[in-house]
Amino acid sequence: MKRTQPQVREDYIDCPIPSQEEPEAQRFLALPLVKNSQKPERKGPFKRITYPFEGDAANGRCLKQEKLGVYSGSEGRPGCDLVSGRRGQAPPPRLGRACREHSGSCSSPPAGGVGAGRPLASAIKGPGRLGSHRLASDLRLRPRLLPAFAAHAPARAPLDPLGPRLLGLRRKMAATDSSEAALAAALADVPELARLLEIDPYLKPFAPDFQRRYKQFSKTLSKIGENEGGIDRFSKGYESFGVHTCADGGLYCKEWAPGAEGVFLTGDFNGWNPFSYPYKKLDFGKWELYVPPKQHASTVVPHGSKLKIVITSKSGEILYRISPWAKYVTREGSNVNYDWIHWNPEHPYKFKHSRPKKPKSLRIYESHVGISSHEGKVASYKHFTCNVLPRIKGLGYNCIQLMAIMEHAYYASFGYQITSFFAASSRYGTPEELKELVDTAHSMGIIVLLDVVHSHASKNSEDGLNMFDGTDSCYFHSGPRGNHDLWDSRLFAYSSWEVLRFLLSNLRWWLEEYAFDGFRFDGVTSMLYHNHGMGQAFSGDYHAYFGLQVDEDALIYLMLANHLTHTLYPDSITIAEDVSGMPALCSPVSQGGGGFDYRLAMAIPDKWIQLLKEFKDEDWNMGNIVYTLTNRRYLEKCIAYAESHDQALVGDKSLAFWLMDAEMYTNMSVLAPFTPVIDRGIQLHKMIRLITHGLGGEGYLNFMGNEFGHPEWLDFPRKGNNESYHYARRQFHLTDDDLLRYKFLNNFDRDMNKLEERYGWLSAPQAFVSEKHEANKVIAFERADLLFIFNFHPSKSYTDYRVGTALPGKFKIVLDSDAAEYGGHQRLDHNTEFFSEAFEHNGRSYSLLVYIPSRVALILKNVDLPN
Repeated sequence: MKRTQPQVREDYIDCPIPSQEEPEAQRFLALPLVKNSQKPERKGPFKRITYPFEGDAANGRCLKQEKLGVYSGSEGRPGCDLVSGRRGQAPPPRLGRACREHSGSCSSPPAGGVGAGRPLASAIKGPGRLGSHRLASDLRLRPRLLPAFAAHAPARAPLDPLGPRLLGLRRKMAATDSSEAALAAALADVPELARLLEIDPYLKPFAPDFQRRYKQFSKTLSKIGENEGGIDRFSKGYESFGVHTCADGGLYCKEWAPGAEGVFLTGDFNGWNPFSYPYKKLDFGKWELYVPPKQHASTVVPHGSKLKIVITSKSGEILYRISPWAKYVTREGSNVNYDWIHWNPEHPYKFKHSRPKKPKSLRIYESHVGISSHEGKVASYKHFTCNVLPRIKGLGYNCIQLMAIMEHAYYASFGYQITSFFAASSRYGTPEELKELVDTAHSMGIIVLLDVVHSHASKNSEDGLNMFDGTDSCYFHSGPRGNHDLWDSRLFAYSSWEVLRFLLSNLRWWLEEYAFDGFRFDGVTSMLYHNHGMGQAFSGDYHAYFGLQVDEDALIYLMLANHLTHTLYPDSITIAEDVSGMPALCSPVSQGGGGFDYRLAMAIPDKWIQLLKEFKDEDWNMGNIVYTLTNRRYLEKCIAYAESHDQALVGDKSLAFWLMDAEMYTNMSVLAPFTPVIDRGIQLHKMIRLITHGLGGEGYLNFMGNEFGHPEWLDFPRKGNNESYHYARRQFHLTDDDLLRYKFLNNFDRDMNKLEERYGWLSAPQAFVSEKHEANKVIAFERADLLFIFNFHPSKSYTDYRVGTALPGKFKIVLDSDAAEYGGHQRLDHNTEFFSEAFEHNGRSYSLLVYIPSRVALILKNVDLPN
């Protein structure tokens, strides 16, 4: 691939990143001649041979820069996002450095800089020799690098410093041969690795890492096939482990407790005699028990009976435990611990509707069943089914992400301290009612994703997995590696055979028993690294994503999990909550990637909160906003969102509350005139969500209630707030009141989603940003044949504002944030027709003149194009 000349700085020799086509010696000898340049301020030492840094931030592309230190001011450099660490594909040959303050087209001029002189190769005098007359005048080496006797030496003496370099080059050539052999071996082992390296050539040095990961994945899959009959059978552990009622009325029980001295079953059925039903010990730490039926084949343990497993430890302790495979647990009255209930209803729920097809554009409504009511209580599955599902459908969302479904003892943990992995939370109702919820959503054409927590588990022992067999290991790592210090929870031993069975079976259980359509994997960053991402900036240096700091056991599990999910249900969807930006996490497993469909664009909500907290409106940086919204890896899809449950939780506030704060209590009535605070808040709330929706990713997410600017924050009942439910609810009735302005934001969110459903910009290629003007505070881009225009200026409106477009035609307004039904000021006539002209502007062949009022977002449609 033809490359632009790298910029060379004084005292340092820059060379292009090695390619397979060009021999090392020729690359070195073809370096440009260097003239003195202004010495940059720098922090820390630099290598003498570095890599160039180029990029186009507006298109999410960047190249690797290898360094020991960083130039001052590098924090704002495109391609190095300190928030998300995401990287894009390599830029096309013509692109050079990108400027975040550039207010014109998204492409910047090529980086040439100094050093575009004659090639050094013309001075070669035989193998490895260089004419002395070229050395001092053209290379401008530092005097301290030349021998002290250089001034008095014979004419050829200055050649001496190159001797070690050429020797080093020969060694590097040998290393290159070795690396090329390693690359060839990796390409042979990983079926589609060539495609990944074609997308991002700067992953080539890490091809052996992808090879090792893929080989370990394949090896584990082969072992499962050899020892278990395949992953299909292996992932059905819930059919044998736990407690099962047999056809004859008997009970078959099986557990894995490698550290136990003895295992027993007790409960209502035997008067809680702890030792009357001992398990038989099997190989590999497994135990099994068969309890024969009563007379006339009646079941020995009826539906709804309480059970416990009794473990005698090697130290002589008697421990009462809940089976890790328990399907239903509940807490009665003021009891602290949960009780295990044998769930075997006579008439289980039968699904009536088929799963919807995988949508091309994903619009996710992030939901929590317990807070879905405006009343101060825990809402139920039934309430959500009857009252919230119709709202979600009406708003135009085609996917629900259900939080806090896996049973968790502590309600205020938001479902992130799991105690029973196979049990649907009983605080909202029964398993059958959850199935009805999912089935009803399917009848509306809405897919349902489960927020699955396999990154850690609760430390509870009496009603959790911790210390199940009396040891600190079993399902977890023993010692410090098995504890997450920040979350105060336990960490799974992903390389353990039975842990793999447990977790893979858990995914399949939710897919098949409850008909979920996929998963959002929580805490993926914590899983991927031994340091769990704590205290690491993830600046974008690729070396952070490869090496000993990566927990490849966890990564292999995630590859297996995605392989299983997509093999069982090809239309299923998996989303990774990863803040590190690990390359190829959302690439297919066949490419050596993690296999996820999407990752959350977690830098975007942080950027909006930062702007609202730290900057005046007139100081917002348009280039920085665009950079944050577009900074993602090429062909690895992202879910964009302006805010999620994280931003609403206690300690933070929703976007609406940041914008309007206390005035939401007093000035949201339509009977009162707009105050400056409420006017600003309503207009920016719409603009922030639309630009995030249109530019930020290949999917969109909204947390329930935030679409209409839900006031205040989210806080669950706990000792710190006197167990109050006041903030653990969603006040949907606010948007139903015609006298309140919440309805305007709700209407805008609805029409924004329905417009996307019609034109499909989320599934379209990434947008072309033609303008990000700092002085005017205007951003314009094209996506899915639509023209998006945003004027973030707090006071200036622009008449006859020229905006570039790719194709000629007649344009009309299809969405206007200033419309009356959205709480706007009605400054635009929707009957206006805008005609493009063959006037090149900001890199686009055509342009048109528009009126764009202050704090307004517009979407224009070229009506001459077919829908």
